[in-house]
Amino acid sequence: MAERIRKSRLDATVFTPESGEKKLREIRADKGVFWRDHGVMALLGMVGAGVVLSVLGSDHVAIGSLGAVLALGVRGAWLYSEQMRFYWVLSTMRLVGPGGRETYLMELETVRRLFGDIQFITKSGDKHLIKHVADAESVVAEILAARDKRAKRKGA
Repeated sequence: MAERIRKSRLDATVFTPESGEKKLREIRADKGVFWRDHGVMALLGMVGAGVVLSVLGSDHVAIGSLGAVLALGVRGAWLYSEQMRFYWVLSTMRLVGPGGRETYLMELETVRRLFGDIQFITKSGDKHLIKHVADAESVVAEILAARDKRAKRKGA
């Protein structure tokens, strides 16, 4: 099985190294990326609300657009502390995430940047997001390098 999910708190990342395993880095959410992502969502929400209200012939386009921006601002403020607690650990053998998620590097099929996040897909089709990562391209490169190094050691 490519992924084991242990019982733990949703936001807890518990990294217990296996025999011969070394922790390479922690991948944490970045507050600048978090707020930039919410700013983009607020802008898209403002435009979307404005277009829908215009098409419907409403006289309240400006208020609806402002409401969308405020709603996404409140969403960001509400989720901020929770999102900043989440992190993933990259080791020489696996990725370990919050809520007991873990995926062995040899099971990774695709690792790519997706806006301000990193998406990885396992060979069995499981999809995960590491959200709001600063310099996501270099983190993707690190994950792929760790996977390739592991594959060379295993002779795969």
